[in-house]
This record gives sequence, structure tokens and C-alpha cells, in this order.
Amino acid sequence: MKKKVVLLLTGALCSFAFYACSKNKIKDAPITKEVSEETGAAARRGSTDTSIYDPTCLLAPNAKLKILGEGFSFTEGPAVDKKGNIFFTDQPNDKIYKWAANNGKITTFLTGTGRSNGMAFDKNGNLITCADMHGELWKIAPNGSHTVLVNNYKGKLLNGPNDVWINPKNGGMYITDPIFPRGYWDAGDPRQQEWPPTHSQQAPTGKGGYVYYLAAGSHTLVRVTTEAMGWDADGWPNGVVGTPDGKKLYVNKWAPDINTAGTWVFDIKPNGTLANMRKFADMGGDGMSMDERGNIYISNSYGVTAFNSKGIKIFNVPTGDGATNNVFGGPNNKTLFITGPVDKLTAIKMNVNGVEKF
Repeated sequence: MKKKVVLLLTGALCSFAFYACSKNKIKDAPITKEVSEETGAAARRGSTDTSIYDPTCLLAPNAKLKILGEGFSFTEGPAVDKKGNIFFTDQPNDKIYKWAANNGKITTFLTGTGRSNGMAFDKNGNLITCADMHGELWKIAPNGSHTVLVNNYKGKLLNGPNDVWINPKNGGMYITDPIFPRGYWDAGDPRQQEWPPTHSQQAPTGKGGYVYYLAAGSHTLVRVTTEAMGWDADGWPNGVVGTPDGKKLYVNKWAPDINTAGTWVFDIKPNGTLANMRKFADMGGDGMSMDERGNIYISNSYGVTAFNSKGIKIFNVPTGDGATNNVFGGPNNKTLFITGPVDKLTAIKMNVNGVEKF
């Protein structure tokens, strides 16, 4: 009798879970605005399916993708502060905006950001930004003043820092540095060239796309992806995220076919360098985040797609027109904020916490 009761209860729970998850396979109205250059032509050819895929119930019940703000030119770089506020960039307009967790309002935090792209908060409340106007990494204080942390590798101009992850265990920073020639760069900038790029200050031929490490308190970059470990520098390293224990780093690549550029995982050594490079997923793209279960959320033309720690796809939320980046935040750290489509900031409620707020 007891065995039958257990089986009945188990069946009921499974049925409830299936029902709850099935309610999250919702439809969003398609958005037809053309994405801009970095999302790429492939994004415009991407999936038109707007149904959410969520077999493991990562979404909160009845969750729907909501537009929090629109009318921007190219949203990027969402970062969460200690209060759950979200800061994001509009790179063509050289602005950083703040979405307030207490009232949902969006205000301008800073104008004149060095054309900041990817961002992250450090433990002291400073906003670390990839300012690619002059190939710099900035530290922006709460009052908006900034310090340039680094602008070169061995005396040569960086391509244009794209994204940053800060190791919560030691404060060390990892930055990706792809070459994306920008129309707003100064005349005579040695990085300026036709598309597609064929050289950079970091490589006489090829793109010279590497990942770098900046130890806490240091002003000298260390190149942590190398040809010797199997890294192909003739590409565009883009999104970067690590585990909260500081032991693993994930890096993806952008490519004209954005969805198949690949994502790799590395072991982080005590000195901050990387080892044991291996392919994590065939999917590549743009900015990434992580939840408390170790799932990796990749932004690209399919919206945001999550893979578990074994590289198995377990989640997708389309925006209708791609995504550039994502981060968890909000008052309870259980909302996934998405810069995508590129003229909007969107969000969806989740059942899991993010791990980047500290």
C-alpha cells in the first residue's frame, strides 16, 4: 500500500512539473527590426521560431519576455550591481544606462564612456568596462569618473576590448579582445581597416584575437590564450564568464555565422593563466552569463540559449531578433536581463539565481 502511495505521489509531482514547464512554451510577437553589424547577417537568417524551450523548468511559472526599454541604437554589456540594478550600454551613442531594481525606471548613468561595450562590477562597486574607442579597459567609479586600467599588451594597442569577467575569488579580470573596425574610431587609428579585418596591432596577419588576464592591482596584461594550447587567434573571441569558485573560464567566439563559432572551457590556474582548453559547445555568439546550477547562457541570433555543465542544450528564449548579451539581476537575482533585440532591453523571470552579483 505504501509503495502505491509513493508511486501515485511521484506521478502527481511529475505531472505537475510537466504542466508547469509546458506553460512556459509561450509565444512572443516577432520583431522585424534588422540587427546591426556585430549580430551579423547570419542573425538575420537565424531561427524564426519564437517558442520558448525549457524542459528543465528554468523559467518561473507563466514567465514571458518583457520589454523594459526601447529606442536604443545597439544595447550591450548588461552588468548587475549589489542591489540588483542593471547597467547597460548603447555603444553607438556612447552612453551607459541604469535600470533601477526598486522602480523599473531607466535613466542615463553616463555619457562619454569610451564607447564601452561589455561590463562587470567589481566588489568595490566600480563598473569595469571594455572601452574600445581607444582600446582601453576602464574602471568607472559610482560618481562617473573613470581610470584607465590598461590600454596595451607589450606596448601595442589592443584591438578593442569586448567583454570582461571578474574572478570573485581574487579580483582578477579576464577580457576578450577581438578586432571589429569601428566607424567612430579616429582618422589615422592604426586599427582602422576595411571589413573583414586582415591584421591588427596584435598580429601582422590575421585578427590577433586573444583573451587576456589582468591581476588585481596590476597594470600589465597577461595573454592567456595561445597557439601552443591550440587557440586559433584568427578569430573573434567575444563572450566570457567563469564559475563562482574561480576554477573554470568559458569563452566563446563570434563569426559571420555567429551560431557555430564555438565555445571553449579552460581550467584557471592559481596564477590566473589558463590550461586544459577543450570545446564546450559548437554554438558560439556574444555575451554570456551563468546561473547557480552552472548552466551557461549564450547570446546570439537565436536569442539566449543555455547549456548545462556537460554542454547539453537545456533552454532557449528567442527575442525575435537576436541578443547581444545577458545577465541575471533584479531584487532577488532571479530575472534574466537581455540586451536584445539590439534596440531594446528585455527581461524574463527565472526559477534560478545568477552568480555574478557580489
